Amino acid sequence: MNSSRLLQDLVIVDLTRILSGPYCTLYFADWGATVIKIEPPGGDDTRRWGPPFIDGESAYFLSVNRNKKSVVLDLKTDEGRQHLRDLVIQADVVVENFRPGTLDRWGLGYEALKALNSGIILASISGFGQDGPYRDLPGYDLIAQGMGGLMAVTGTFGHSPVKAGFSLADIGAGMWAALGILTALYNRERTGQGAWVDVSLLDTMIAWHTYLAQNYFATGRDPVPLGNAHPSICPYQTFKAQDDYLNIAVGNDKLWRDFCEALDQRAWADDPRFTTNADRVEHREILVDMIEEVLATRPVTDWIERLKSRGVPCGPVYRFSDIYRDPQVEARSMKVPLQHPRLGNIWQVGNPVKFRGSEGNWTEWTPPPELGEHTQEVLSAVSSNLFRTTGQDT
Repeated sequence: MNSSRLLQDLVIVDLTRILSGPYCTLYFADWGATVIKIEPPGGDDTRRWGPPFIDGESAYFLSVNRNKKSVVLDLKTDEGRQHLRDLVIQADVVVENFRPGTLDRWGLGYEALKALNSGIILASISGFGQDGPYRDLPGYDLIAQGMGGLMAVTGTFGHSPVKAGFSLADIGAGMWAALGILTALYNRERTGQGAWVDVSLLDTMIAWHTYLAQNYFATGRDPVPLGNAHPSICPYQTFKAQDDYLNIAVGNDKLWRDFCEALDQRAWADDPRFTTNADRVEHREILVDMIEEVLATRPVTDWIERLKSRGVPCGPVYRFSDIYRDPQVEARSMKVPLQHPRLGNIWQVGNPVKFRGSEGNWTEWTPPPELGEHTQEVLSAVSSNLFRTTGQDT
């Protein structure tokens, strides 16, 4: 099985720009779907975002647009909208991340698309969703992180709110949209019916609350930032060793005893303040101070070796320069070469989904397209019905 062709019969019209939508469609493009990226005459905004640039090409744009075809259409014109309608008739999925109501104003909302193709799946990604009092507000990752609770529990108590270093709301919404599309495709196989998938950045943040929300529902108390500590487990956080930082995750009482052995602090295992996890959480501040005093005596590499030898989960705090030379990252093909016609060999982040027993997970990837590179190719194919999929309206 060549996994780079798993979705080769799937046709996706990608109206998205920036990050959330392109990240969603990247998943499908990597596995062989025909992803037709519709760009306005000026192109996706991120083509101009930088520095850094690689010989004039935005690193940001390059990161999420491989394996796609670029078609320039001005959807504010009758001609551009008609070309899009022709594409939709032959497509499986349309993905968009405009503000709610934009497609309707152009006569291209879900009902209009459904009239053209009853099996079409429309996925809409927005800041706050297609309904509700905030529907018309613009969606930005920073705003969603703040309103969605991530900044309420990130950072250190008593200090200014801190956002995550990655664009988690954007990327997470793209992932949820991809999951919604896959669910809708599965349902269409059974029923023949299309669907409208509605994903918001705010809902994405809230969906990840899990045990933090359940703790709040149970107690009525707002969770607070704990730095890198865990609200329900101890010790489970980042510690400073002699020369650098490491993470230690003592997830149960057996591991606690193994941890004490690794630190040559066997008396801690019998200390009634620390016997159970609940005890350790209650006496967190005392215990953390004791651990840090011991860890300060040796470098990180020594502690990791000692902890691993006793089966205690631990790991270094990597910089990117550490990540991309790590043998595990290399073994999992999470840094892959891509040949660009102008830039030569460039590196890209690999796809985290692996299909065991498959080959070609990335060997047939194509570089992010030049603006409008495939306009004539795609429009000619549409006029010849080359993209027509089975079981759809004629």
